Amino acid sequence: MFERLKEKLRSWRQKAASEVAPEDLVGEKGRKVRGGKLEDVLGDLEVALLEADVALPVAQAVLTTMREELLGKRITREVSFGEGVELALRHAIEKVLAAEKIDFLALVKESPKPFVVMFVGVNGTGKTTAIAKVTHLLQKNGYSVVIAAADTFRAGAIEQIEVHANRLGTKLIKHKAGADPAAVAFDAVEHAKARRKDVVLIDTAGRMQTNQNLMDQMKKIQRVAAPHLVVFVGDALAGNDAVEQARTFQEAVGFHAAILCKIDADAKGGAALSIAHSVGKPILFVGTGQTYDDLMAFDPHWMVEKIFADA
Repeated sequence: MFERLKEKLRSWRQKAASEVAPEDLVGEKGRKVRGGKLEDVLGDLEVALLEADVALPVAQAVLTTMREELLGKRITREVSFGEGVELALRHAIEKVLAAEKIDFLALVKESPKPFVVMFVGVNGTGKTTAIAKVTHLLQKNGYSVVIAAADTFRAGAIEQIEVHANRLGTKLIKHKAGADPAAVAFDAVEHAKARRKDVVLIDTAGRMQTNQNLMDQMKKIQRVAAPHLVVFVGDALAGNDAVEQARTFQEAVGFHAAILCKIDADAKGGAALSIAHSVGKPILFVGTGQTYDDLMAFDPHWMVEKIFADA
């Protein structure tokens, strides 16, 4: 996991430590790196982050925090320069990942029922599987779930979500392919109200995010279903494409949080850093495998530890 990012950061740290000579560190009780030399080191770091698929604004945010850490504080003589810059980098990455955290299960517990969640994202990102995993999580915690098959543009999408609903033993509300997606969402919410179900999870179509008709359909679903939570589902393997998709969906329909799928197979690691910072929304869960249990609440500290493991 995150092998490319680990490799780039490891190489950068080694290079930074070797390029900073004793005369570049000034101070008696503690050492500060000279400003000019620091800019050389940070320039190399920017290249390393970009090569690991970290979006440019995110890389620049990391560099800004690094400057504050290394210019404003002294590195004690008990710590090597390499260790000092790694600690500053850890702090910078955690700061980039920090967003207002959402406790999903607590939100479900405290909200009026049915609690309605709408999922958005491009086809192929793992959106349907993410819905199935969230269904399983809710069931394990004692909540009843209704799924709305509101991706009516593809018959295959309805069949796919139906397979998961049958496996999980949960109610699926569906119409024929080509039906009005908002009508499916409305019927699902009404069914949940009538049967006193706890949660409604709405699947939506995910053709290219530039399709204006599709975006208009999702806005209509929002008006009709009035979701308490809109969740963007992104593919960690898509790198900067996932960041652009997140921005587009945020501008078109808005979302409250993200789920990042396939993080277990993400060799670069840049998307996870970039999505949270670029749209200012928290990552709710990460998909860590293929089974229904492979869904983990996202923790910035966990990710930082993964990035620096063996680095």
